[in-house]
Amino acid sequence: MDILIGVFALLGFVALTAATGVFVAIEFALTGMERATIDEHARSRGDARAHAIQQAHNNLSFELSGAQLGITMTTLATGFLAEPVLSQYFRPLLEWAHLPADVARTVALALAMVVATLLSMVYGELVPKNFAITDPLRVARLTVLPVRAFNRVFTWFIKALNACANAVVRKLGMEPAEELASARSAQELVALVRNSAKQGGIEASQAEMLDRSLKFGEATAEDFMTPRSTIEYLEVDDTVSDLLTLALSTGHSRFPVVEGDLDATVGVVHVKDAFAIPAPKRPHVAVQRLARPVPTVPASLDGDAVLERVRSAGSQVVLVADEYGGTAGIVTIEDVVEEILGAVYDEYDDADQEREVRRMGASFEVVGLMRVDELAEEVGYTPPEGPFETLGGVIMATLGRIPAVGDTVILPTSDHEVLDNFASGYHGRWQAHVTEMDGRRIERAVLTPISDEVAQRALAEAESAAARSAEGKVGF
Repeated sequence: MDILIGVFALLGFVALTAATGVFVAIEFALTGMERATIDEHARSRGDARAHAIQQAHNNLSFELSGAQLGITMTTLATGFLAEPVLSQYFRPLLEWAHLPADVARTVALALAMVVATLLSMVYGELVPKNFAITDPLRVARLTVLPVRAFNRVFTWFIKALNACANAVVRKLGMEPAEELASARSAQELVALVRNSAKQGGIEASQAEMLDRSLKFGEATAEDFMTPRSTIEYLEVDDTVSDLLTLALSTGHSRFPVVEGDLDATVGVVHVKDAFAIPAPKRPHVAVQRLARPVPTVPASLDGDAVLERVRSAGSQVVLVADEYGGTAGIVTIEDVVEEILGAVYDEYDDADQEREVRRMGASFEVVGLMRVDELAEEVGYTPPEGPFETLGGVIMATLGRIPAVGDTVILPTSDHEVLDNFASGYHGRWQAHVTEMDGRRIERAVLTPISDEVAQRALAEAESAAARSAEGKVGF
């Protein structure tokens, strides 16, 4: 009879451990699924289990409280059943080892508690948890109906427990929620995109486009405008023939028309307007007659608002004004597209010449106008915070003068945490060598990763050369 009771007790232990597993599984399954996945499953399957999962997710706080109640009840019951039975099996072994009866009884109970707890933890919690994390939808379909039936039976008790818990939460200054927040911020979506790309869920090119799209609203007009120093423009008294000549030489189709300089822009002209003028008259017709008004936006305007202004502008061009009222640059529809998709080349562009970053062995040839945030992502060099927006600005600030072709400088190190997803994977010191200038602007420079020892030696040599130069000036 005692043996039969022991067998039934062990079978009860197994059943209660399985019940614990059901409650644990539904808990992790419900919290591990997105609302969109659940809604789509309910639409596609349309059966009782699918709708039960949807309803449980909509009332998540109640369902999780019920699961916690079930876990507590079944865990206590497993201990109550298993420990006395297991201790009866351990006690003869301990007495056989010549332990006193009282000691054997105590040790047997302790061993029974440890074994029962371990079995309940592994098979009642860890295994179901891992199943639910691996395939939450499948696990939810298997467990949702029995758990919801249990919750209906104990609805009054679960609601009472929830009311007590919610009162405590409100005392702590927070408002309890019945379901998980399904909305995601732009920063969270960026993190999800990057994580999916790292795990191979989406292609790198798709991840880059999504990343750029999500961050577009955080950018400002100043971030992706064509800067003033690189704008090709026409004077008000230039002719239609001059327009065609400039379009042919630059490959551009739209040009600002100015009166003296870009701060006095009277409009913008499109090359197609020239073809409305008969060829014999083109040398005699001023482009001012063809110029269309162009809207102006502040440099601080966010990307979404800039896109709306560019789309609504008939010329698909807007001027960007700095805080002093001067023209800082222009934004075209192509600038907006490239901010989202990356560099776009047409049949008039030399892709090799226009490419912002070109790999050269261990080095990178980079255009001077590359923004510092793009520099970090594309190359791996993160400059410190400072009064600059581009690589050219970093080099000028480090040199303390206008650079010349052939100048070499050790770039300053970052004063903030370096990102961990750089293309180069190099987080050390960098050396910049100026290879091309356009007036006072750095057109291109070669960035090379160097060791700290090489950087220290180069800095020491530069300081020594500066000291010798200063001594020579004093002697003169």
